[in-house]
Amino acid sequence: MKEKHYLSPLLEPKSVGVIGASQRETSLGNVVIRNMQNAGFRGRLFAVNPKHESVLGVPCYKSVEDVPHRLDLVVIAVRADRVLAIVEGCGRAGVKAVIIMSTGFSETGPRGALLERHVVEAARRYRIRLLGPNCLGIMRPVLGLNATFAHVSAIKGTIGLISQSGALCTSILDWAEPNNIGFSAVVSLGSSSDIDFGEVLEYMISDPRTESIIMYVEGIRDARRFMSALRGAARVKPVLLIKVGRHPDVSRAIRSHSGSMSGNDAVFDAALRRAGVIRLYNMGQLFAAANALFSHFRPRGNRLAIVTNGGGPGVMAADRAADLGIPLSEFSEGTMEKLNAALPAGWSHGNPVDVLGDADVERYRKAVQAVLEGPNVDGVLVMLTPQANTDPTAVAEAVVELEKTADKPVVTCWMGEQLVGTGRKTFEAAGIPTFRTPEPAVELFSHLSAYYRNQKLLMQTPASLSHLNPPSVESARLVIETALAERRKVLNSMESKALLAAFRIPIAQTVVARSATEAMVLAQEIGLPVVMKIDSPSIIHKADSGGVRLNLGSLAAVRTAYQEILEEVRKNKPTATINGVAIEPMILKRNGRELVVGVKRDAVFGPVITFGEGGDRVVANRDMEIALPPLNHYLVRDLIKSSRVSVLLGEFRTMPAVKMESLEFVLLRVSEMVCELPWITELEINPLIVDENGAVAVDARVTVENVSPSVDRYAHMAIHPYPSQLITKWTTLDGVEVTIRPIKPEDAELEVEFVRTLSAETKYYRFMNTMRELPPAMVARLTQIDYDREMAFLATIPEDGKEIEIGVCRYAVNPDGESCEFAIVVADAWQRHGLARKLMGILIETARNKGIMYMNGVFLANNERMLKFVQGLGFTLSNDPEDSTVKIGVLPLQD
Repeated sequence: MKEKHYLSPLLEPKSVGVIGASQRETSLGNVVIRNMQNAGFRGRLFAVNPKHESVLGVPCYKSVEDVPHRLDLVVIAVRADRVLAIVEGCGRAGVKAVIIMSTGFSETGPRGALLERHVVEAARRYRIRLLGPNCLGIMRPVLGLNATFAHVSAIKGTIGLISQSGALCTSILDWAEPNNIGFSAVVSLGSSSDIDFGEVLEYMISDPRTESIIMYVEGIRDARRFMSALRGAARVKPVLLIKVGRHPDVSRAIRSHSGSMSGNDAVFDAALRRAGVIRLYNMGQLFAAANALFSHFRPRGNRLAIVTNGGGPGVMAADRAADLGIPLSEFSEGTMEKLNAALPAGWSHGNPVDVLGDADVERYRKAVQAVLEGPNVDGVLVMLTPQANTDPTAVAEAVVELEKTADKPVVTCWMGEQLVGTGRKTFEAAGIPTFRTPEPAVELFSHLSAYYRNQKLLMQTPASLSHLNPPSVESARLVIETALAERRKVLNSMESKALLAAFRIPIAQTVVARSATEAMVLAQEIGLPVVMKIDSPSIIHKADSGGVRLNLGSLAAVRTAYQEILEEVRKNKPTATINGVAIEPMILKRNGRELVVGVKRDAVFGPVITFGEGGDRVVANRDMEIALPPLNHYLVRDLIKSSRVSVLLGEFRTMPAVKMESLEFVLLRVSEMVCELPWITELEINPLIVDENGAVAVDARVTVENVSPSVDRYAHMAIHPYPSQLITKWTTLDGVEVTIRPIKPEDAELEVEFVRTLSAETKYYRFMNTMRELPPAMVARLTQIDYDREMAFLATIPEDGKEIEIGVCRYAVNPDGESCEFAIVVADAWQRHGLARKLMGILIETARNKGIMYMNGVFLANNERMLKFVQGLGFTLSNDPEDSTVKIGVLPLQD
């Protein structure tokens, strides 16, 4: 039995009503009726308009409540001021899904926004799901469903399209039809007052007709749900995304258009990398990537080989690769031997491979084959310019033959028009990406190699805390609570460093002097030379206000510096609150690199970690690398490697390489601070000095604010950490120690083997079929969860040095946010050992602590053992009104 998705009434309706249907050809309702008829809708279609008895041959009724058939979906195409009453009528008529095409809501100002809120509230009272307002509608070509007012249609295919812009939907559809690109579903979200990206993505994850997804995003409302759904989709299906609003002025326009938050574009980019998604920047890139990725083109890395018969075009391609950070392949000795044997002595002897202007088909064939077979090559760009001895069509045919057996992507660029046109058509027929100029060809390879990298980032599931030398989270909390109790949001230098010390980050000791005499005493205790800085919550950049003195080697210099700092700061910042002067040891590291590590709070995605060059250059140099927490070693290394400052961290001039483990340690600890201290809104360690011996935080500044208590300790984060605190041990009556822990992506093989060994009966009761093995897409869905709206626990035992799975339970939170669906299965040999009851106890307690109100289960009516088991746990059983072979169980979780 296949469960229906809760968005099925919207995306798989069997009956549709169009409110506002009219005989007037230019009206939205008329266009929707015509589109539904032309698409060949397989269900029942009704019109609603008190002025007509029929519209275009479709029976028409005065109101939705007069329609003599229960409607799954209603399309509203009337003025905004009539929508509220219509939604109320839909509720009374039992309608489950509504598309609101009408404009005149939040995009028109406060009155429209108030009307939109009332419409949403009415829909929620009746449990109606709304798409829109201000949306184009939806298409499901396989069902003959075209509930839009577009003047173009979609052909049947495997791409799911989700867009906040109806105009962009029509542009993509207009391009797709002549290029024979088909769609499984097209969804225009409009203002997303109810249904947003997350829920439509979740539908497309489970939709077998959708094999890949294209998204157009202006802004998002719920970062956690968006990231959860996006990561879930990208784990099983390629996702391409265009995000607009990269600049602040454009973001304001988006807010008025869709009502969504755009946020910082660099942060959005970092989020997409963690989600395993390909980000594109214009329609040309989208069309090229869609053609490539959604056929058979699969990336494997980012090292590019270029084969060309023209030196100039090859250099153009190499330049664009350098712009995009795409490294050119360094050929192995074996590859160079093959190229030397196949090419004239005058070839370029490097990458790009210039096969020279007189190259014939055979020379091209041997050169392309040599680089395709090379061990250091992840993809090949084959270029051709029309020259006397070169047959563009014959060379294209040779490349097509080579590509058929290649395990690496091939991109082509046949430059020119008349002489190379047939060659380009040859590539198009074979599904090989082809371009007229080098730059977009390299851009395509860049995007698809980014997909390969981002998929690796997606697989990472960092924990919130390290078990080695764990931090003193309680000490850090006390520092923050003390400041907030004193109504201070900016921690002073000593408090900021106390937070770092609590998380084991090495710091330069700081003390605060409140007189020149005290400054000399403290400097003597610390040891000369020292650094002196103004201690003021009002001053962020101390040097700009005259509040910093470096390398003070005598007590006399300390006394003079104290007076000078106070005088200059009072002159430059007369209103600043001054606590005193901070004194620190002068850190002298001859080989030290000054870096900055920070945390800032994004309006959409919450806390993010920044990393780059520090010291005096940090203000001028805004080129910071950004990552979403939580981080692990793999993600930290990726962050460092991606930054521009990374080139300075290895052997540099006369300096040895820095101690990378120390830098990674600091970044990991900052990630832990972000996870465990939701009060932090801003943090800056600058400079963090790193050399061959380690790292030390010389200065730090932390800003905090009160946060509302939440049952979810990680509610402030867009990505939920791996909940390592939920790992437990349980010993059976037989003395066997069982580990019960949250599932991880690395458990894929464990899960496959577990299901493979289940008996046919156990498989049938769990999956309601007797499949022999889990399909890859299902394995990904089961093992790669978000730990927020889904939770799964494995029970494992050690056997012959390996971990063996003996049971698994899970729940998924329903769209209402109040209930969840659970499932459990235990290995046949471990049934009747108390394991199922133990797993269910942990699952129920986890759901209860999450604030979930009810746990639901669906059971086969003939599974008597399971029915008796869940009744013993307190579930109340009832018959499924739509299926007599199934029983429904409900367990209240809260008192």
